[in-house]
Amino acid sequence: MKIVLGVCGGIAAYKAAELLREFQRRGATVQVAMTANAERFVTPLTFAALSGSQVMTSLWQPGSTDDEQSFDIEHIQVTQDADVLVVAPVTANMLAKMAHGFADDFLSATALAATIPIVVAPAMNRHMWEHPATQANVETLRQRGIQVVAPESGELACGMVGAGRLAEPNVIADCVFAILKPTKDLVDETILITAGGTREPIDPVRFIGNRSSGKMGVALAEAALDRGAKVILVGASMAVPAPQRCELIRVITGEEMETVVLKRLPEASVVIMAAAVSDYRVMHPAPEKLKKKDSLTLKLEAARDILCQVVEQRREGTIVIGFAAETENLVEEGRRKLHAKGADLIVANDVSRTNSGFEADVNEGVLISHDAEEIVPHGSKREMADRILDWTRLAACARKL
Repeated sequence: MKIVLGVCGGIAAYKAAELLREFQRRGATVQVAMTANAERFVTPLTFAALSGSQVMTSLWQPGSTDDEQSFDIEHIQVTQDADVLVVAPVTANMLAKMAHGFADDFLSATALAATIPIVVAPAMNRHMWEHPATQANVETLRQRGIQVVAPESGELACGMVGAGRLAEPNVIADCVFAILKPTKDLVDETILITAGGTREPIDPVRFIGNRSSGKMGVALAEAALDRGAKVILVGASMAVPAPQRCELIRVITGEEMETVVLKRLPEASVVIMAAAVSDYRVMHPAPEKLKKKDSLTLKLEAARDILCQVVEQRREGTIVIGFAAETENLVEEGRRKLHAKGADLIVANDVSRTNSGFEADVNEGVLISHDAEEIVPHGSKREMADRILDWTRLAACARKL
């Protein structure tokens, strides 16, 4: 999945770096194109370092051949293998150029030559956004099929308050990925997903926790939403924001997660237990902060297994997917967990590796069901999420037979 990200000149240009990382987190590769004015706010080197590819800035930029005198027609070729062109932030000037067919710089020429979907996210002064000329240009672009992510209201760089602030990166990304995933093959499903790591209190300020960031659960939620599902996300400690389109229920402890999951279980046609739930909890957490000592002994008790309870209490036809975070014997442990807990699918991943699993943006593993195994190669967590949901869709179709 490739996205061409166009960046125009404005104070919001720095947010394009955050948007680029959001696209990457969801599994896309990004090629950046900048206007000359954008270079006054953020250097091309910043985007080159983040994207890992050359930043396109000029119609007269040399091509990729070894011959220095060779020039590819880059403003045409840059979108040939891309899935979508996103211009964020897009200025009033660029909106006018796009609406009236001007092509006097690399980005406007690229937009005019593009035959792929285009998404624009405006950012500008409130009066410029509300001006009839800008609104007419926006309407022209909408009529041509260009998706416009409306600016948000709030305090602007000029000191005014009102509409004109660039939409948040996750909002823009939601719009883009909804376009890239037009197949709504899970539209009839309600998917209950757990994410993040639970925290079991030792005292009011300390806890037993784990390294789960919630990135895998959030990637699953985003992918499921893009494919038309209703998503209930039960989130413990998470390092990333939840998609705005899902229903988010925040919890802290494993017991809280258990209560919420079992309460909402009757609504779910699919349950994906991606959270890292503590296997143990402190028997008697201290009511006051413990004072520092040379040593501390904690008495732990085993926590109830939420996955087992979900399997036991699910209504007929509900698909249940669990995760097995392992450091050795990946497939064997995944198979054991599949049969011991009665799930329909176990996603086994090796968390001993430093470049995948916990806290990382990438993952790999094996999908283990009762009749097959599928290796998921090293890739983004969004890519793994889509592989899991591909399996879910087939299981859901089989359920209806």
